Amino acid sequence: MVVAQVATRVPVVRRSVMLDSLRTFITLLVVAHHAALAYHRYAPPSPASLSAAPQAWPAFPIVDPQRWPGAELITGINDSFFMSLMFLVAGVVAWPSLVRKGSSQYLRDRAMRLGLPFAVSALLLAPLAYYPTYLTTGASGGGLRAYVAEWVSLGKWYAGPAWFLWVLFACGAVMAGVSAWKPRWIAALGSLFGRLANRPFRWLSLLAAASAVAYLPLAALFDPMNWVHAGPFWIQVSRALHYLVYFLAGAGLGACGDDRGLLARDGKLARRWPLWLGLALVAFVFGVVMVVAIVSSLGHGGPGLGLATLGNLAFVMACAGWSVAALSFFVRFVTRSNPVITSLSANAFGIYLLHYACVSWLQYSLLAAPMSGAVKFLLVFAGAVAASWALSAMARRVPAIGRVIG
Repeated sequence: MVVAQVATRVPVVRRSVMLDSLRTFITLLVVAHHAALAYHRYAPPSPASLSAAPQAWPAFPIVDPQRWPGAELITGINDSFFMSLMFLVAGVVAWPSLVRKGSSQYLRDRAMRLGLPFAVSALLLAPLAYYPTYLTTGASGGGLRAYVAEWVSLGKWYAGPAWFLWVLFACGAVMAGVSAWKPRWIAALGSLFGRLANRPFRWLSLLAAASAVAYLPLAALFDPMNWVHAGPFWIQVSRALHYLVYFLAGAGLGACGDDRGLLARDGKLARRWPLWLGLALVAFVFGVVMVVAIVSSLGHGGPGLGLATLGNLAFVMACAGWSVAALSFFVRFVTRSNPVITSLSANAFGIYLLHYACVSWLQYSLLAAPMSGAVKFLLVFAGAVAASWALSAMARRVPAIGRVIG
């Protein structure tokens, strides 16, 4: 959204095609990521039961015997940046909203906008998405009632992709708290980013450095793949502060203005998009080399502290590189919308909430189909986007639902 200042200093807001399109693009990456996991060559085998160890099925609900090498490329690139960029974009939009509404009203609105969908996702949509997993186990003969009984007996409340919603709310609460404590802090960050408008490489370096400070210590203490939870509130603990850094960096961009400074269409960040794409590719290659080195070390006592730190640093670099490359590309080229993009953007939140169940059921329905993993991935991706898009559009016709996810 583009922010203009009026005499009362309250931001006047209109939609930003660039931000809406970028958020929609990330949402489609999320769908592609989950669609590809079933065909990943290193996906674990299907579980004998939901309670059988190790419980890898929450990350891989359906595992198809047909594998596809492209699945590793899709999930590898995505995991190196897409959720961080989602927090960055959310921060850009969040700051003008906080200034306009004030902390109390902002948090009340966020609780409704994020809290209610989180509850529905955790209570209904996640169990619906994991039911096909249960159907692939040897204990599936008992039907829906047996599934519910086993789900309750797990002792863990799996919420699927809804984890993003509560973490996003927590980031907004931190921003609101910082704003109440130091009212000019985010504005000062926006002023700094404004001064860096013609020095985007310094901004990229600052983002990567802040992310490294937030991520590397936690990644050294906790397995980067380790998730912790309290009830349905799951988080990848090593990335908690990293996501907060990206959210606050987005807030700084929002304070500066999402059509000015670093986000100006004719600015250096946008004009030099090929450079940022090149840096992202270099960072990704470095990450691949680190993954290969770490995997190779597993038969020789595992990676030492130095190699593990380099691997974690590779994530920081790839995340910053891909995020800035995507941001610069959309700032430079996306200035107009069309009916299809407008509809996708309006339903992006609904697609995020609904796609996971669509993906798992489509993957399950194609298990026995005599197709390659690549063809199955394309069918699942296209089908899940179409189904969740249509379901979201229908749900938004209900005024109460439309006010929440519209």
